[in-house]
Amino acid sequence: MKTRKATVAIIATLGLVGSLAACSTGEPAEETGGELLIWATGILGRTLENGDPDLENSFIDKMAVQFEEENPGVDITVVQQGGDITSAAAQFQAASIAGDGPDIRIQYAGGPTLSFADFFTDLDELIAPEVLDNLAGVNVNRAGYSPDGALLGMPYGAGNLFTVFQNHEVLAEAGLDPANPPTTWEELIANGQQVVDNTDKNGFWVANLEGYVGAWMISALVGGELGESVFTQMYAGDIPVDDPAMVKAYEAFAEWGASGLTNPDAGQVSNGESTAGFVNGSSAYYLVGSWENNNMLDAFGEEGVSSFFIPTLEGSAFPNIGAGGPEIALSITNYSDNQELAAEFLTYLAQAENQDVFVELYQTQGSNHVDGDPSKIESPLLRQQFEQLSAATDGVTFAFDSVMPQATIDLFYRVNAGVFIGSITPEDAVAQLKASYESEIANL
Repeated sequence: MKTRKATVAIIATLGLVGSLAACSTGEPAEETGGELLIWATGILGRTLENGDPDLENSFIDKMAVQFEEENPGVDITVVQQGGDITSAAAQFQAASIAGDGPDIRIQYAGGPTLSFADFFTDLDELIAPEVLDNLAGVNVNRAGYSPDGALLGMPYGAGNLFTVFQNHEVLAEAGLDPANPPTTWEELIANGQQVVDNTDKNGFWVANLEGYVGAWMISALVGGELGESVFTQMYAGDIPVDDPAMVKAYEAFAEWGASGLTNPDAGQVSNGESTAGFVNGSSAYYLVGSWENNNMLDAFGEEGVSSFFIPTLEGSAFPNIGAGGPEIALSITNYSDNQELAAEFLTYLAQAENQDVFVELYQTQGSNHVDGDPSKIESPLLRQQFEQLSAATDGVTFAFDSVMPQATIDLFYRVNAGVFIGSITPEDAVAQLKASYESEIANL
């Protein structure tokens, strides 16, 4: 098993071009052997500071080694593309147009998968139905979000949830009880103001240079207004992208950016620096997602931190709602000449015991296999989030940037960054998103 960082040179020189293979039989690949090239985007992999794979903690690398050991003659190369979503997508598109991409690509589920329908093969033709039937969330990767659409990616894991982490020490200093978190966005803002008024701390730590924080907040607030399926309905054209609920959410986001309750450099801080900025203890709240569970526990300990779902606007029709959902998709390219072997590897990953390894290693989401072992959830934060999920009677909003075409998602991040610092108005942001959506849908 080999792991490399992707570069332009690698993308220009790696290539495997072939035809559609026969359906996967589920039998070991040891008789034929073969090579697989996987492009990962950091979702299922971890690297050391020097860029080498963290073989003790990187799930995809551990599985690659394990699969090779069980299937002599198979050689798997894992290439980590890096953490920037937009550039990784552009690299994959360029390589795929040239027929020079990987056999398997790992990316975010939903829109980031559907956007590359031209390059992915239908997994229904490669993976046995009994394997897919054991996995929840399959339809988020079907073309057009239709139950009958081509399956463009295999979902992996139960998904992440957008959360607000709270620093108990800072809240106590401000006279707030972390055991009673706010239930509306307005209450959360009021709490942030109380922190600023009563301490020398910021109400919120925000790192919104790339616009990711805006993505989590907008998705949560619009979901509260219009329900858990709002963005798939937008994709289908049943709800307009410029619905008043979108403008209302962006207005709240703009007000937050101008409130003075965040770190002053919130619009210039990169997502890569977000964790360090919060764990230094300078802020009370941190909007992010359950993928930060381990960092929070390492920094604060079980007694010093907790989380709750991003609250909705006061008077929302769906106040008991979360946001997030299925996150990971594994796809096989339609130009790969190793499709059968690739399907064998995905089938291997889909096994309940291997999903349990993923849960045990990462502690950021549960298994989406019907036979997943809940005892593998050891993180007190993840357990807490699953308890909150059971109380989310209005469901979980599958986020805007999980649904829309990739170009619209990229624009979404950019306008989020602009609205937060006041360079783009809420109305203009929504108008731009509508125009992008209409253009992208017309080209599908």
